[in-house]
Amino acid sequence: MSRKVLVTSALPYANGNVHIGHMAGAYLPADIYHRYLRLKGVDSVYVCGSDEHGVPITITAEKEGVTPADVIDRYHAANEAAFASADMAFDIYGRTSSPSHHALSSEFFLKLFHAGHIEKASTEQLFCPDCGRFLPDRYVEGTCPDCGAAGARGDQCDACGKALDPLELVSPRCKICGAVPTVRSTTHYFLKLQDFSGRLRSWLTAAEGWRDSVRNFALGWIDEGLHERAITRDLDWGVPVPLDEASGKVLYVWFDAPIGYISFSRQWAAGRGLPDLWRGYWQNPDAEIVHFIGKDNIPFHAITWPAMLMGVGGYNLPSVVVANEYLNFGENKFSKSRGNVIRLDAFSRVFGPDRLRFYLAATAPETQDSEFTWDDFAERVNAELVNVIGNFIYRTLSFASKYFHHAVPDAPLSAPVMAEIAASASDIDSLVERFRFRQALARTVSLARFGNRFFDDSAPWKSRSEDPAAAASVIASSIEIARALSVLLLPVAPSGASRCLAMLNASAEDRPLDTLGLRPPGPRPLGQLSIPFQKIDDAELPSMVKDVMGV
Repeated sequence: MSRKVLVTSALPYANGNVHIGHMAGAYLPADIYHRYLRLKGVDSVYVCGSDEHGVPITITAEKEGVTPADVIDRYHAANEAAFASADMAFDIYGRTSSPSHHALSSEFFLKLFHAGHIEKASTEQLFCPDCGRFLPDRYVEGTCPDCGAAGARGDQCDACGKALDPLELVSPRCKICGAVPTVRSTTHYFLKLQDFSGRLRSWLTAAEGWRDSVRNFALGWIDEGLHERAITRDLDWGVPVPLDEASGKVLYVWFDAPIGYISFSRQWAAGRGLPDLWRGYWQNPDAEIVHFIGKDNIPFHAITWPAMLMGVGGYNLPSVVVANEYLNFGENKFSKSRGNVIRLDAFSRVFGPDRLRFYLAATAPETQDSEFTWDDFAERVNAELVNVIGNFIYRTLSFASKYFHHAVPDAPLSAPVMAEIAASASDIDSLVERFRFRQALARTVSLARFGNRFFDDSAPWKSRSEDPAAAASVIASSIEIARALSVLLLPVAPSGASRCLAMLNASAEDRPLDTLGLRPPGPRPLGQLSIPFQKIDDAELPSMVKDVMGV
């Protein structure tokens, strides 16, 4: 049976434009992994879409004086286009406002409710006397009781990652009007996470391939003692709680959002005319489900979501939850809510997707926060993507075009070269399968450096007149390095890598990872040559930055 993998990225809220911090955290790593699996011939499906419910949507709507529907329609389209501009390869980009998603979310709630995993309880909640309403978590901001950071939200502190209840905040304020809220009693529905403590611990302990930071964070939650978590809110926007007694309440966004991974999978299958196709990924015990998220989403993906799946039954649990740290801009993490962003669509428009994807992969915040600076971006792209990789490929093909009739010489290949290609491919495969994309890209760059050294040391410009057969072997071997680089770079910089394959007269459609080191027989004509990757001109960088930032 062929390997099946369902890849997901955390659903971005449709209340603003996605930025490059989002891209570095949950989207580019997932896209690289999905594309790489496809190159290996793995049956991989990549599912994502807009999170269109919850407080962030209603807050944005109130600030803009429009309806929540207006907000989600605008930003769903804008973010889908922004991801497309960055060469993202989603199989579906769905919407949680769809009727099918609402139906599945209601089904999840009712199954958990009737199984006794959800209980109704009276609880205290902050109430804004000026607005005249209860304040769901993100309608409140204050000081974190754990780390003392200002601007902590009612559900979580971004500074320390602590999950919070609004009542825990120090000096809380209504985010809409700034008033000091009071405490009143209301009724909500709670998911009894403690019902799943033992099963969650066993699952987390036995799971393979997880980063220690993610596993330990989740186990720490269990060690502290799991308890009931409210999964409903006093809002009029969202999935209505499917009980007659719960009029005026909706499901908490972090209850319904991960269900989108399944509802979107179902929509994808239906769109292909095979409505049961999704079952091969969600109900086949041999299939793998890999969630890519930012570290602030670990509790929901490693505790709440698997608990929901356990309680409902009939679905696979996640195989791996891959969480990245933060990409910082200056001293602060990129934050859409705080306006500290570089929009993804603007960046891709000015610099192109290859440069963006290469740099974010090369500096990925996989085990610790990383920092974005414009100078480092330009320097890294020019030094590695352009001068090392692009220069090697272009100089090799230009030499073949000029001195070997615009064709790949039919000559013996260097054994050390082929051994290095094989070693690189093996190393990269091991790294990608362990979600170490930064190291995998560094190994790709090292193969290009090897190619440049081989070309320089072999000096084919000398041997072409003194020993034409030796020169032909050098160029044929160098072209094999160029082909390997083009293939290995496809998941990271798909547009540029595809241009390189076109110059080689090769195709990415034949699962070329299977054929690295297996050269087609006979001389082969080359395609039309062009510079694979353009250098960023230092003199033009300031004006390009202004264009991206809209200043």
